[in-house]
Amino acid sequence: MAHQTILVLDFGSQYTRLIARRLRERSVYSEIVPFDVPYEDLVARRPAGVILSGGPRSVSQPGAPRCDPRIFGGQVPVLGICYGMQLMADALGGRVAPAPHREYGLAEVEIDAAGDSRLFATVPNRIRVWASHGDFIEQAPPGFRVVATSANAPVAAMVDVARDLHALLFHPEVAHTESGATVLRNFAYGVCGCTGDWTMASFVEETVGRITRQVGSGRVICGLSGGVDSTVAAALIHRAVGDRLTCLFVDNGLLRKDEATQVKRRFVEKLHLPVVCVDASQMFLRRLEGILDPEQKRKIIGATFIHVFDEQALALGGFDFLGQGTLYPDVIESASTSGPAAAIKSHHNVGGLPERMRLKLVEPLRELFKDEVRLVGRELGLDEEFIVRQPFPGPGLAVRIVGEVTPARLDLLQRADGVVAEEMRRSGWYAKLWQSFAVLLTVQSVGVMGDERTYEYAVAVRAVESQDGMTADWARLPYDLLARISSRLVNEVKGINRVVYDVSSKPPSTIEWE
Repeated sequence: MAHQTILVLDFGSQYTRLIARRLRERSVYSEIVPFDVPYEDLVARRPAGVILSGGPRSVSQPGAPRCDPRIFGGQVPVLGICYGMQLMADALGGRVAPAPHREYGLAEVEIDAAGDSRLFATVPNRIRVWASHGDFIEQAPPGFRVVATSANAPVAAMVDVARDLHALLFHPEVAHTESGATVLRNFAYGVCGCTGDWTMASFVEETVGRITRQVGSGRVICGLSGGVDSTVAAALIHRAVGDRLTCLFVDNGLLRKDEATQVKRRFVEKLHLPVVCVDASQMFLRRLEGILDPEQKRKIIGATFIHVFDEQALALGGFDFLGQGTLYPDVIESASTSGPAAAIKSHHNVGGLPERMRLKLVEPLRELFKDEVRLVGRELGLDEEFIVRQPFPGPGLAVRIVGEVTPARLDLLQRADGVVAEEMRRSGWYAKLWQSFAVLLTVQSVGVMGDERTYEYAVAVRAVESQDGMTADWARLPYDLLARISSRLVNEVKGINRVVYDVSSKPPSTIEWE
């Protein structure tokens, strides 16, 4: 089935994927394409609309990314956001200049949508928005009317009714923008005429069909970690290829305490998936000996993971495809696949793969966020115990042990992490949080236990709230909960004598420490 589609041209903003996500939340299919997609290819897709994302560059910089100007010809509705607005203004004869007072963070916008209220229908006349720009529109291009202003931006939104061109100098896709979701919905439904024909049920149906075509008569080996992503990916692949799927659970020795045993029981007894379990813990730990650099850790773990898969695929009779639960945040933090976004870190699924891998990848969730994956899981009829699980990094506890991973330090963190998880579940906070865990630091500090001097490790407790992992804020946990966690860690986990709580948000920090 061909869905009405809004294409998002990626100019490098870390928020680009949120635009597509907000549209899909409203049953409008959206897809990211490179900013320099050939105009003929774009037109051939027959999109209902086009959105130009934000980006880190200035349109005045040499080599700044630009799209084909024919996009502004009136054949399809266009919405420019931040850099996209500046590019639209610059391309059509407006004036873009460095802002005398840059706007980063919350700003107040006053809307005057008289004459074309489609984009701002039901939006209040004054809203607080999320701004992130160093340039501003000094003068709108010919044919445009200014429909919103702010204290530092005389042109905070503009429209050319004749060519159906719309532009905003703020980010409606970010949760901090009041009525931002309404603005995007108005563009999709009111401007582009979308009817909302994309649902999770249609995603499941089409993804199963796509996997069937991709795999053909081949066989798939799928990695199971016990997390939501790999579980849903395996369920989708199993629906598509049936008994030509074999699931492989690799115990890399970097899992939480007793997790290997729990994973085997859940998948065999409850999902009835064909699961082969391999204990490769000694291989992973041996290859990590003496490694301190976090990026090198990730790449070693990724390469070892693929090595184990290749060996097992041959031992089990040969496979053609490797199924993975890669999500979009994994991809965007490793490298920009569609536009010039900056790489943050490599992910084990995308940054640690060798250039010549024997197995071809099947990644049915690569374009989805975590909350969308949970919806897919429910659509597939999975039990809540498989769906309501906090994300766990593919490299496991290796990225929660700052510095070298040794058996002794790993055991210390497993016990500490078990205390944190137990208290979070007992208090009811586990399901409210995106992630909550312990981090073992390299820092050792002086303490006093039983009138004796100790010199032991410090542990950081990390708990964050987020919708999709792209941005996150530290959780304001109750003091009595933090006190219980701290007391248990120091008293029950020998080797720890100090506990700190991480109060940094993403950005500027990442959720994981490494």
